[in-house]
Amino acid sequence: IFVQLWNLLMPHENLKARITKQWCDIGFQGDDPKTDFRGMGLLGLVNLVYFSKHYTNEARQILSRSNHPKLGYSYAIVGINLTEMAYSLLKSGDLKSHLYNVVSGLPQMEHFHQFYCYLVYEFDKFWFEEEPESIMHFNQYREKFHEKIKGLLLDYDAILTLGDKKKP
Repeated sequence: IFVQLWNLLMPHENLKARITKQWCDIGFQGDDPKTDFRGMGLLGLVNLVYFSKHYTNEARQILSRSNHPKLGYSYAIVGINLTEMAYSLLKSGDLKSHLYNVVSGLPQMEHFHQFYCYLVYEFDKFWFEEEPESIMHFNQYREKFHEKIKGLLLDYDAILTLGDKKKP
């Protein structure tokens, strides 16, 4: 699944090994990406792959923007953080209105993945609009973004999804 993520995001560059410094190119902290998933486990990786598979152009564009010389951020690490945010919103019940408006019947994993995709896309826009001084202020902006999303979810008519989803 790691290799699948690499191939979706970096189709013109071969991965030399499973453990390689190349992982830093897509925003992991070291040469073994599995060490970055401690907080969210497999769900963080599955979300990154889902976004990259279903919104390939957007994922590559956001990855490219995340490498901005002044406003850059670690794409994969931020993605894992957004999985945690989506999960906490689900656990707290804040996602109820959104899911009620999006789903007829019981919500499925697909709906969680779709909400995650929305978060990735919107976080990238938010980050560049805010123009933080450096990545060192990430937690502060992550909290501000979290509050913004919680505010949007207070609307009983909330539907927070990306359009034009490709079918698997």
